[in-house]
Amino acid sequence: MTDTSLPIASSRKTPMVPSRLRQLLRNIAAFFQGNMSASIGGGVMALVIVACLIGPFFTAHAPDERVARPHVEPNAEHVLGTTRQGRDVFSQLLHGGRASLSVAFIAGAISTVISILVGISAGYFGGRIDQWLNFAMNVVLVFPQLPLLIVLAAFLGQVGPVVIALLIGITSWPWGARVVRSQTMAIRQKEFILAAECMGESRLRIVLVEILPNLISIVAGSFVGVVMYALINEAGLEFLGLGDPTVVTWGTMLYWAQSSAALYTGGWWEMIVPAVTIALVGGAMALINMSIDQVSNPKLKTGPHIKRWRKLNRIIQAKRQRGAS
Repeated sequence: MTDTSLPIASSRKTPMVPSRLRQLLRNIAAFFQGNMSASIGGGVMALVIVACLIGPFFTAHAPDERVARPHVEPNAEHVLGTTRQGRDVFSQLLHGGRASLSVAFIAGAISTVISILVGISAGYFGGRIDQWLNFAMNVVLVFPQLPLLIVLAAFLGQVGPVVIALLIGITSWPWGARVVRSQTMAIRQKEFILAAECMGESRLRIVLVEILPNLISIVAGSFVGVVMYALINEAGLEFLGLGDPTVVTWGTMLYWAQSSAALYTGGWWEMIVPAVTIALVGGAMALINMSIDQVSNPKLKTGPHIKRWRKLNRIIQAKRQRGAS
């Protein structure tokens, strides 16, 4: 007598990748396919991030080590030259990119989390909660952000990258929160939200399962915008001398280049290299943000890649409707 339990158990195929993850990967692929601005921006960001992550393992010099004479021009040994203190610019660029990008992404994550919590709470619950949260948004928006950051950093003294990330993160959330609030108020009146409420679904599940997935493009655009803004603000604060000059970042590279009068003494590469890198990364983030805006804004939905994106979304919605029925 044969045992039929083994064939039955083995015939059940468990997917290696969850369906939601597979769908997310398809959406990402559809977003980049044929989208020139997103492909260029994503390629530049991927190249910079990978170089900063693995590049320091292949550099021959420490970023704070004096390895040559002051202001040695770019050559075979020092491909980007040296600073006024005799430090290798290429090594500082890769090591400093880790700190600068970490500050930008941490600040973006903090700002995005706060904007989601405040925006969805204000838009969904309404009433007094909306009034108080909207009042908080307006109060924070009244203060100009860069002068506020300068005052806070000056009050705290020379602060490190982590403190700068916190300062930028907790002052950059109101714009994203207002957009999330307005979109939540629009989704709040949709039929599927009203149906979920009538079925007795909890508010937490409605927010996490029904509302938040429909805000992914808005949240992604807000995150990218804050990352770009945080990168520039971090460099600006450290260029003004409000950061910790002992920590190697792209901002402190600009600070030391300005302090040593690199442009006036002929060491232009000490100033130009970090400045061009910041501009390049900022431009790449702007291209990604513009592509996200083209996808999420109905007035900007043009081009073949947007048509593929909309076709994929229609297929997804049809599958969801068939599954619900």
